[in-house]
Amino acid sequence: MIVKVKRKGEKAPISVSISTEFIKLESAMKLANCIDSGGMAKTVIQDGQVTVNGEVCLMRGKKLTPGDRFAFMGQEYLITIHALV
Repeated sequence: MIVKVKRKGEKAPISVSISTEFIKLESAMKLANCIDSGGMAKTVIQDGQVTVNGEVCLMRGKKLTPGDRFAFMGQEYLITIHALV
């Protein structure tokens, strides 16, 4: 049994839905509206301000697949698959 403990005041991850096999980190950040442009994404990633699955990531082209998480400025984002109806 896996138990997840949430810290008091911790924000729930925001879902970023994709319909492809993967998405690059900088594109995911733009899709999630947590940055304004690809240039801004490049800067914050290379400055070490973004984590992927809990580790600092300096690769803006890092491929994220459903289930991966990235965090920026205290907010976590979860990559999910877009369900076809």
